[in-house]
Amino acid sequence: MPSLINPPNVLDMGERSLLRWLTRRGYRVLLLDWGWPGADRRVLSVAGHVEHILLPLMQGLGEPVTLIGYCLGGTMALAAARAGPARAVAAIAAPWHFNGFPDPARADLRKLWTGAAPAVAALGLLPMEVLQCAFWSLDPARTIAKFEAFADLQGPEAATFVALEDWANDGPPISEAAAREMFDDLFEGDASGERRWIVAGDTVDPAALSIPFLNVVSTTDRIVPHETAARAGERLDLALGHVGMVVGRRAQKALWEPLAAWLSRNAAKC
Repeated sequence: MPSLINPPNVLDMGERSLLRWLTRRGYRVLLLDWGWPGADRRVLSVAGHVEHILLPLMQGLGEPVTLIGYCLGGTMALAAARAGPARAVAAIAAPWHFNGFPDPARADLRKLWTGAAPAVAALGLLPMEVLQCAFWSLDPARTIAKFEAFADLQGPEAATFVALEDWANDGPPISEAAAREMFDDLFEGDASGERRWIVAGDTVDPAALSIPFLNVVSTTDRIVPHETAARAGERLDLALGHVGMVVGRRAQKALWEPLAAWLSRNAAKC
């Protein structure tokens, strides 16, 4: 399950596809594509996406599932794991304690949202380009440096760079309701970290999950700092970045193989 913010293909990217790697090991893997928010989805908050899309999907499969969520998708997976038929859940680089983001970053997000909110209200949507401004502002020098380094890449490495940039700069807009909940309730209010986030009529607390929970945390992540991770579950710390831990050169050894080992203990194969 990917984030609402970018397309799902980061989890199924060519030769560096976590999805296909797991499939070759005997697992039936379904990748959720949130798609473009139509009129019916523009009223759905982040919690609403869990309640009206994810939980019915889980129930429709007819058997308990193992949820694997990436970034905000991991946050949503934890909510769905409490409310729906799940046998286990893995959250990869998923924020939970939003007050763990640095104060300057939260202030920048508050300023970004304050400026964008009137246009978002008029459109009923938050365009992806607005969120990209927030990502670029985390480290402008690094953004420039990676394109300088691209000049020296060739062959598969260059193709991978282009594919990742296409992914990072693409994606459908987010519904106004989801954007408001994300900025006001999560980033600003830390509703999840303070156990005030209501999903399917109840608060969500990862520490109260009664199913196996793998908590994959990057210790070098600039996008989702390790201080934001849930303080529960079987923790796997990786010294890899937010994207590198999923599709980088070391991703198979660092993440894919430990994830498969955890799945072999906690999930049924097809």
